[in-house]
Amino acid sequence: MALEHEHFFFRGGIHPHGHKELTSSSPIQTAPLLDKYYVILQQHIGAPPNLVVKDKDLVKKGQMLAEPGGFVSAPVHAPTSGEVKLLDWHSSSGVKLPAVQIDADGADEWAPDIHPCPDWENREPAKLREKIARAGVVGMGGAAFPTAVKLSPPPNKKIDVLILNGAECEPYLTADHRLMLESPEKILQGAAILAKVLGVKTVLLGIEQNKPDAIAKLSGLAKSGGVTVVPLRVMYPQGAEKQLIFALTGRKVPAGGLPMDVGCVVQNVGTAAAVADAVVEGKPLIERVTTITGSPVVRPGNWRLRIGTTLAEALTLVGGIKSQPAKLLLGGPMMGHAQTSLDTPVAKNSSGILLLSHDEVAQYGSQACIRCGRCVDVCPMSLMPGPLSVMIESERFELADYAHATDCVECGCCAYVCPSLRPLVQHLRRGKAEIIAKRKKGK
Repeated sequence: MALEHEHFFFRGGIHPHGHKELTSSSPIQTAPLLDKYYVILQQHIGAPPNLVVKDKDLVKKGQMLAEPGGFVSAPVHAPTSGEVKLLDWHSSSGVKLPAVQIDADGADEWAPDIHPCPDWENREPAKLREKIARAGVVGMGGAAFPTAVKLSPPPNKKIDVLILNGAECEPYLTADHRLMLESPEKILQGAAILAKVLGVKTVLLGIEQNKPDAIAKLSGLAKSGGVTVVPLRVMYPQGAEKQLIFALTGRKVPAGGLPMDVGCVVQNVGTAAAVADAVVEGKPLIERVTTITGSPVVRPGNWRLRIGTTLAEALTLVGGIKSQPAKLLLGGPMMGHAQTSLDTPVAKNSSGILLLSHDEVAQYGSQACIRCGRCVDVCPMSLMPGPLSVMIESERFELADYAHATDCVECGCCAYVCPSLRPLVQHLRRGKAEIIAKRKKGK
């Protein structure tokens, strides 16, 4: 397979200000043990898991709280030892979700069924995949798709390339950057495990060129591990799955298709590190590196937070705020989700906690589309976001479906350049939901 990487440029995209200087030189710090954790059960795409604990049960760190509820699902584990309290948690969109409160006992004692596997190279791929599944590993770049499912392609889908996503193109976020600098061996070990499970020999690690230190460190270590580190041009959304595949291999995922349709599986570098923890050390996914940043934050930084840490507790780690923010996001400014409460807990896919000041937030006015075409120029999926938003605004969902609205990856490039400040991403998100709901009903 020829890999002339410099020739593979996806269409569209934008160059938003990175703001990564706020935290790119901040080493990862580990948060202290808290008195309480609030663990939401639905932390992944797919079927919600089923509770296996009861109110007032005593659990150990890493003990399973909920088991998978289907093939596309993942278990959830206790972030520390303590007493269980069952409760409901209301998301920022108003959806009520089941959750588990853990009142920590201070012992932070691991469950007895944590089984390290240092000799993983001698284990069968199916056994390794099972350990990854039981550890509750999901995509940690944002999508939270259960990793074990990605590692289970149908027999007719031949996978020959494993891609590690180290692009981290989202502004402000530097969690993956710091992880690549501080734990490169763990990432490469996780990559080797993933490659063994998939039975592939070609492993490509894409890193944007604005991270030369990470490129240098991983290039030096990857030579002996069969991983090729590929510097990528700085362009948002370079880290989007389909764009990354094209940038690294020249392969185009078909409309409505999946990476496995072109022989690829993509995993985030954070996911690779979590796979190494799950297999080699036997640890389930109960913590992650999260960037806490933004101009209102006193001391922006990167922190290793346990799942279930509230945003309020996370902000105390960085000294609180020096000015009242206009918006609080989980994730980055392009694809993150606004939050309405500091009681919101960190989940497996919480790559960032971002506070934006009033002069950094634009108020959408929902003005009429002026047909300028800027959104078409920057759309990495070759869609027509402006006309699509008009169709969806008019509730012509059948037209939006015909115009491939469901291919939208919600990257936000269109809204970023729209001179009319139209809420294009929100329109497309609503349209996709309506289209999918009609498909399920057979209409």
